This record gives sequence, structure tokens and C-alpha cells, in this order.
Amino acid sequence: TEAAAGGASTTRGERGQERGGRRGGGGGGGCLSPNAAPDVLCTMSFLIDSSIMVISQVLFFGFGWLFFMRKLFKDYEVRQYVVQVVFSVTFAFSCTMFELIIFEILGILSSSSRYFHWKLNLCVILLVLVFMVPFYIGYFVVSNIRLLHRHRLLFACVVWLIFMYFFWKLGDPFPILSPKHGILSIEQLISRVGVIGVTLMALLSGFGAVNCPYTYMSYFLRNVTDADILSLERRLLQTMDMIISKKKRIAMVHRNMFQRGEVHNKTTGFWGIIKSVTTSSPGSENLTLIQQEIDALEELSRQLFLETVDLHATKERIEYSKTFQGKYFNFLGYFFSIYCVWKTFMATINIVFDRVGKTDPVTRGIEITVNYLGIQFDVKFWSQHISFILVGIIIVTSIRGLLITLTKFFYAISSSKSSNVIVLLLAQIMGMYFVSSVLLIRMSMPLEYRTIITEVLGELQFNFYHRWFDVIFLVSALSSILFLYLAHKQAPEKHMTL
Repeated sequence: TEAAAGGASTTRGERGQERGGRRGGGGGGGCLSPNAAPDVLCTMSFLIDSSIMVISQVLFFGFGWLFFMRKLFKDYEVRQYVVQVVFSVTFAFSCTMFELIIFEILGILSSSSRYFHWKLNLCVILLVLVFMVPFYIGYFVVSNIRLLHRHRLLFACVVWLIFMYFFWKLGDPFPILSPKHGILSIEQLISRVGVIGVTLMALLSGFGAVNCPYTYMSYFLRNVTDADILSLERRLLQTMDMIISKKKRIAMVHRNMFQRGEVHNKTTGFWGIIKSVTTSSPGSENLTLIQQEIDALEELSRQLFLETVDLHATKERIEYSKTFQGKYFNFLGYFFSIYCVWKTFMATINIVFDRVGKTDPVTRGIEITVNYLGIQFDVKFWSQHISFILVGIIIVTSIRGLLITLTKFFYAISSSKSSNVIVLLLAQIMGMYFVSSVLLIRMSMPLEYRTIITEVLGELQFNFYHRWFDVIFLVSALSSILFLYLAHKQAPEKHMTL
């Protein structure tokens, strides 16, 4: 109990420092300050700021629209434009949250305008993620079921109500919210979206931290020669020849049976047809056995084909690793290996000692370096600029990485019937991912820039989300290491057996 009280007092003290930092100096001063301009100037300033936000959101919407058309749906017909609109709107408002973080650091727009657009943007994205996207997912799922097609609107509402029940029950086992918030408060929605999004982020981050060095480092590449590829291709061709030969045998037997049946039908009429069905002609008893052999050979041919593609890809990676760019990515692989070990170690320390950092990593790193070297250095000034660069890199890489992952996932599981539902699911994942990124990126910002995020998101238990991220990241990273180890170990054995 004392530890919990101490943690709560620390959180309140941190929020007090943030509010003090905002009152003391922060960029952009608003119309609510004592030296505020007249109401007309404030209104003009707000309209100009709103115009900037609207223009940027239109650009983000257009980029999401183009990404949808050029990447996701280039091989599928777009039958439901509402899906495209929902995806683009989700992408636009998700990117706007990151834009507001950059504006907060650079002091662009007035503080009152930034606060208004933070609130507006958050309300819209929550409306889309909690109400609009789940309803349309249920609607299109029900529409694909022929028996429920006539009453699809009613059943879509039922599916949405089921989603809302489980979505609301999700918050019960987690200490994510202050008890003073009402059941209809915006914090109730943010807290639950944050749990799902942070879990997705941690899973992707844990797998990416392990898979990235495994993909880039030439150390993990198998030694593949041209002789190995030719041997496997030769066996694939032999298997295909055997399949064709056996299918020819089946076709010949069917033709002979058809010819005999046709002659028999001319002489006996209807009773001849019955007799041809109930009796077996010579040679037909082996058709089932031959078909079973064909099925087994086709399965073997699929495995051989996939192995051939894998060997060609590995051969290309070996050749690529010898180039300058390949050596550069190999170096990045070693760097990410160190990062993976460090991140896993720090996640373990944070879990064991129940530790959450109070200072952003950039400021803390500069302070340690300055104290160690004993030099005069403006820590606050440079930490702000370096934090801006770091946050920008995190934002760009997060958006790029998520879009690449969504594209691969879509092509892996989508079809002409399920594509609308899959795109809506991707929009749901994308929105929750970006909302959770704002929750976690708050710790990477200097104290004075965390203020508006803290005020907009409400009194959430931010420390819980960081601890939850560490737990899921650790589980994901260790599971990925085990999975890739088994896959890497079994690959040579598979080539030996094939």
C-alpha cells in the first residue's frame, strides 16, 4: 500500500511539474493568457491554425487513399467505397496525432488551438475505432453469409453489441484508469484502446527486434550452391512428369469407359445406363489408387516448389550480402542484435524491479555524459532539439514499418470476398497502434512537452502501459528467438531429406 501511494504521489508530482512547465514557458502562447490579444485577433489566429490542420488532414487523407489504391487494392476490385473512405479517414487522423506532437515540440500554432485540435482529433479517432469500424466489419461479415443477407443491418448491430461487451469487459482486469472517471468519459475508451494497441505494438516490436538482425546478418544465411538448386529443380521436374503420366492414365481409362458405356447405351437404353453405373469396367478398380498417388505427388511438388523458391531467395541474399549495400545492412544487423539484447535486458529489469523511467532517454543520456566528462553543456537546449529528431525518427519509422507490415499481411490472407473485411481490420489495428504510440512516445519527450498529452488523454495510469509493454515485448522477443532458432535448425535437415 505504501509503495502504491508513493507511486501515485510520484505521478501527481510529475503532472504538477508538467503543468508548471507549461505555465512557465511553452511555445506558442494562447488567447487565454493575461496578455491575450483582442477577441478578433484570437478568432483569426484560431481560423488560421484550423486551416493549417484541415489542409494537412486533407493531404494525409489523400496519401491514405493512394496507398489504398496503389498497394492494398491493386489486384482487387473496389466494390465498397465506404471501406476506402474509412481506411483513409483512420490514416489521416492517426497521422494528425503525430503531427500535433511535432507542432508541440516546435511551438507551431497557439497552445489553445493545439489543445482544441488534440481533443477534436482524439474524439474522432475514438469514434471511428470504437463505433464505425467495428460496425462495418460486422456488416460486411454478415453480408457474406447468404442466410443473413436480408437482415444484415440487424445482425450487424448484434455483432457490434457483442464487440462492445467484450471491449468494455477488457478494462476490468487492468489498473488502467482512475476510479473517479465516469462510465461515459472519454478516458474509458482511450484506456481500453490503449491496452489493445500497446499489446500489438509490443508483439510487433518484440518480433521485429529479433527478426531484423536474423534477416539482415549474413551470419544466419545458409550456404546454397547452384548444384543444390539444380538438384532440387530436377527432382521437381521429375515429380511433375510423374503427375502428368498418372493423369494421362486416368484420362485414358475414363475415355475407354465412356466409349464402352456409349455403345452399351445405344443397345440397352435406360437399363444400360443403370448397369454401367452399378458395374465396374476392366481397369477401373485402380483409379482410386492412382488418384491417391497423384494427390501425394502434388503435395510433394508444392513442397519442392516452395523449397526451390526459398533456395533462389537465399542465393540472391548471399550475392546481395557481398555488395556495399549488403555489407551496410549486415552492419545494421549487428547493431540491432545489440539493441535486441539491451532492450530485452532492460525490459527484464523493469519488470523485476517494477521500474518506469521519469526522464526521457535523451535528457538522461546527455546528463550522464556531461557529468562523466565534466564539461559545460546546455542540457535543456540540446535535449529539446535531439528529442525532436528522435521523436521524428520514431514517428516516420513507425508509420513506414506499420504500412509495410499491413501490406504483407493483406496480400497473405486477402481474397476477393474477404478483402473489405480485411482492410477494415487493418484500419482498426492501425488506429489502435497509433493511439498507443502517443501513449508510449510521451516518455521519450522532455517534461514540458508531455503536458498537453497528459491533459488531453486524462488521468490514465501511464506507468501501467509502459510495464505492460515491457512484459509483452519480452514474451514476444523470447518466443521469436525460439521460433527462428527452430526454423533455422530444421531448414538444413529439410534440404537433406528432400
